Amino acid sequence: MYNNGAILHRREYPSPNPHVRLEEITYWSDGFKVKGLLAEPIVEGQYEGIIYLRGGIQHVGMVRPSRIAQFASQGFVVFAPYYRGNRGGEGRDEFAGDDRQDAVNAVEVLKQSTSVNKERIHLYAFSRGGIMALWTAIIREDITSVVTWAGVSDVVFTYNERKDMRRMMKRVIGGTPNSMPDAYRERTALFRVDEIDAPVLIIHGIKDDNVSFEQAVLLENALREHNKSYKTWYFPEYTHYFPALHNAQIVRDLCNWMKEQ
Repeated sequence: MYNNGAILHRREYPSPNPHVRLEEITYWSDGFKVKGLLAEPIVEGQYEGIIYLRGGIQHVGMVRPSRIAQFASQGFVVFAPYYRGNRGGEGRDEFAGDDRQDAVNAVEVLKQSTSVNKERIHLYAFSRGGIMALWTAIIREDITSVVTWAGVSDVVFTYNERKDMRRMMKRVIGGTPNSMPDAYRERTALFRVDEIDAPVLIIHGIKDDNVSFEQAVLLENALREHNKSYKTWYFPEYTHYFPALHNAQIVRDLCNWMKEQ
């Protein structure tokens, strides 16, 4: 018998940062062996935790060690699940279907680190990860804050605005929003944001063509409607990707915001 979040295997992973230790973790999630990357500051101490929820699907948008180490170097223990069906993990990546449990169960993985403050677990999400983060904050009650950067909030909206992703979404979800409306609605967290208790920070470039700015506005409106705590950082000049220097500054700023929550 397995327990969700139980660690099956861990192996050292080459770190690009001399101040951060990396390990690849294999853990149980709903009966599947799922993998992810754990980053911990080398200096011993008690650190707040971040679940880093990647974008993309399968090999597109895969977790990058340098990015995870960048967050860890701000004084966090970071765990980034690859999601099921990726990098040798079992199951199938479902684009925020049952694989959302991989994010939910990742919190249990993070809490097993001896250097993490179990009372201070944050969610950071990019792109597709946004929908994973919203569901994790809905399902769990032990999340301190949520940051969604260029995040997906409505899967139907994504289908309609990304013609290049429609074939993948039909294959993964099983049809279109017209032929399988329930399957798409079940993935869209906007209908249940009233169940999110953690404060939310929405970061978005207004010129984003990958995940439109409208998705940020939809989330903002839903949070406001339910009197939820949220903040927005919108950037009129940027697309889905921010210049490296400003990107690094925003990482520092959002990490500071997390620590203030």
